[in-house]
Amino acid sequence: MNHELNQPKHIAIILDGNRRFAKRLMLEPWKGYEYGREKVEKMLDYAKDLGIKELTFYALSVENIKSRPKNELEYLYKIFREVFKNMDKEKIHKNKIKMRFIGNLSLLPKDLKEQCEKLEQDTKNNNNFIVNFAIAYGGKQEIINMVKKILKKKIKEEDINEKTIEENLYMKDEPDLIIRTGGEKRTSNFLPWQSAYSELIFLDKFWPEFEKQDLINCIEEFKNRKRNFGK
Repeated sequence: MNHELNQPKHIAIILDGNRRFAKRLMLEPWKGYEYGREKVEKMLDYAKDLGIKELTFYALSVENIKSRPKNELEYLYKIFREVFKNMDKEKIHKNKIKMRFIGNLSLLPKDLKEQCEKLEQDTKNNNNFIVNFAIAYGGKQEIINMVKKILKKKIKEEDINEKTIEENLYMKDEPDLIIRTGGEKRTSNFLPWQSAYSELIFLDKFWPEFEKQDLINCIEEFKNRKRNFGK
């Protein structure tokens, strides 16, 4: 097997275990997001070093917004604001990093929504490396939104195919590999269409504990799998 040809180009990560990590340190649960944030920033460097071309982070689900306490959500929004504000713009443009946000951004506070949209607009012409943040994201909701868009465009039934659907999703890129930290073994409403043929790896480590070697191990496991794509 040619392992180089089997190198994943697009990796998606379900960032699970931040709260449990904080509890283990006897901190307020939401303090775990601070540790998780630092790991996201490091992950960009890990991926670049290992030849990954696209990363997708499942950072905040629609269900999180509906169920988490208000003070915890506000803390998380504060972290998002700081991350996006403090991102090294020179580094982003020097490395031609494209930032994209997938999800129902209208569920976010207005200033955070505008911040996401501006960052996306400012980097839209970069194409060396893509970073997608799934924020206020839900896979079922994405599919409902896609159906509404197709109906609104009045596309004929005979013209609806996989390409039509992909063009009306939040994101049509398909991850080669999805990693979930935190010990749970499910995808939790994450990219149900795009992940049809993704390889899945579940780790017991909490997200703030994830290191470069863990990513290397996941990539090696991916390389040793035979991907049949239903054949």
